[in-house]
Amino acid sequence: MATLFDAANEARRKKYAPLADRMRPASFDEVVGQQDLVKSGSVFRTTIESGNVPSMIFWGPPGSGKTTLAKVVANVSGMNFAQLSAVTSGVSEVRQVIREAENLLDFKGQRTILFIDEIHRFNKGQQDAFLPFVENGTMILIGATTENPSFEVNSALLSRCKVFVINKLESDDIRALIQRALSDPERGFGKIAIDVPEQVMEEVTVVADGDARIALNTLEFLVKAAQSQGKQGKKLVLNSEDLKTLLQRSHILYDKAGEEHYNVISALHKSMRGSDANAALYWLGRMLESGEDPLYVARRLVRFASEDIGLADSNALVQAVAGYQATHFIGMPECNVILAQVVAYLAKAPKSNALYEAYSGVAEDIRRLPNEPVPLHIRNAPTKLMKNLGYGKDYKYSPSFEGPVDQEYLPDKLKGRKYLG
Repeated sequence: MATLFDAANEARRKKYAPLADRMRPASFDEVVGQQDLVKSGSVFRTTIESGNVPSMIFWGPPGSGKTTLAKVVANVSGMNFAQLSAVTSGVSEVRQVIREAENLLDFKGQRTILFIDEIHRFNKGQQDAFLPFVENGTMILIGATTENPSFEVNSALLSRCKVFVINKLESDDIRALIQRALSDPERGFGKIAIDVPEQVMEEVTVVADGDARIALNTLEFLVKAAQSQGKQGKKLVLNSEDLKTLLQRSHILYDKAGEEHYNVISALHKSMRGSDANAALYWLGRMLESGEDPLYVARRLVRFASEDIGLADSNALVQAVAGYQATHFIGMPECNVILAQVVAYLAKAPKSNALYEAYSGVAEDIRRLPNEPVPLHIRNAPTKLMKNLGYGKDYKYSPSFEGPVDQEYLPDKLKGRKYLG
């Protein structure tokens, strides 16, 4: 039972909570972005509003609204909301939440939504622990992840959850969030006269790079900076100099500004392609020391190993995958030298884009000539009927012949097509 003391604590928490937390939407209509999911009449929204809440995985980048959406689902459905972070929670916290969910269901008939932030950080065994309680209806699981759930979430758990892709917020979404915070008198700065020049608005939007949390925290910093300069009682004018101070302190300029982010990863890619190991190591350092997710870098290196090196050095892919796995095991800062090893190897390796070109040709032919039939002689023939229809007839089993076998494997319309020299 809530007490006056609890209410006072909640009011105090809201007063001192960061702007991003205070402005968190409480309903579908307040959610910015993700309109395919939250718009009136959408399948997702209609399902939640009807009380048929499935277990779900929200997959999307940081600050895109995964936690917000989970809390809105709980608010709309009238369910209890419990939250754990896979980074900080252990077995004891998990057991406690499950016990509380069982008690609520048994004594009050209220179901619980358990929201697990960064669910990919739980190992497979920990994820398995939720299965019985999801299956028997004790709780509804909503997991949030920035990683591909196909690789990072236990397949047994994944099969019991609907996966929803949460998209990065657009610039217009970020602007709408900032305007709402400036005008809201209860949760935001609506009681303060604030002028945000267009240049500052644009800079904050670029810095946020689709991350609502960064956008609102940056706005809060700028407002407090203006207030600290003795402008209370007057109209506050936010300025770019204060924003530059924040960027210098937090490395946000690289970390989240879209153009710089893609410029630096492009520089790394092109340096490796040009076999300049020194430049490649420098651009790697620029990313890692600025707070880039090392797994993002590792994934790009895996792609590079096949796209730009391929069959010229097949060990390049082995090195890149091993680097990704090692990075996943130990994280930063220890993984920096591992990624440096992979980058140096890839930069020094011989280059070939033959595989990339070959597959591009395959994809083009598939688009141009879709669903070409498999030639009869290389079709599978497990039944007598199929054999009678000519499936597998005249197929030449290569190991039974000496030297090359004259046999066509491509569809008729593509006979003689050369993708790989």
